[in-house]
Amino acid sequence: MSPTVWYVARSAGIVAYLLLSSSVVVGALMSGRVSTTWPRFAVEELHRFLAILTAVFLALHGLSLLADAVVPIRLWQMVVPFTTHYRPFAVGLGIVAAELMAAVGVSNALRKRLPYRRWRAVHYLTIAVWGFATLHAVLAGTDRTEPWFAAMVAGAVSAVALAFAVRLRGPAMAWLRA
Repeated sequence: MSPTVWYVARSAGIVAYLLLSSSVVVGALMSGRVSTTWPRFAVEELHRFLAILTAVFLALHGLSLLADAVVPIRLWQMVVPFTTHYRPFAVGLGIVAAELMAAVGVSNALRKRLPYRRWRAVHYLTIAVWGFATLHAVLAGTDRTEPWFAAMVAGAVSAVALAFAVRLRGPAMAWLRA
């Protein structure tokens, strides 16, 4: 693999993970009806924009890995999880995350045609997407042993955990305070 392709693959994966984490944070806070100074439509648009950018950088990550000559990955191996020769479990988690993310994207495109509860149930797969992507990054990432990478993942995990803690303390958990 040329150094350029390797840097593109690596940086696109990191950017996709940070965008995904940001989208999950915004989505969790939005679903918890956390009040902001922004109008709700602006927060929804931010959430949508982050999700679309995540998909763009995820596609760039995957496509650049197809150009890797050091660790060859075939197109079918990017579709069928756990079939690569390079860290099959870790790479498989990334593939499952990408496929679940695609399912969420399709459900968003069909949102007006789906019953709200079904759309919401599919949308909750985003939590699994983020969890699998986190494990993929930690287990397969070439920078996984670097302190800055560990700090980045720890920051993302902390932000998502805090967002869900705020979300769970909101109206959805009012029955606990009764």
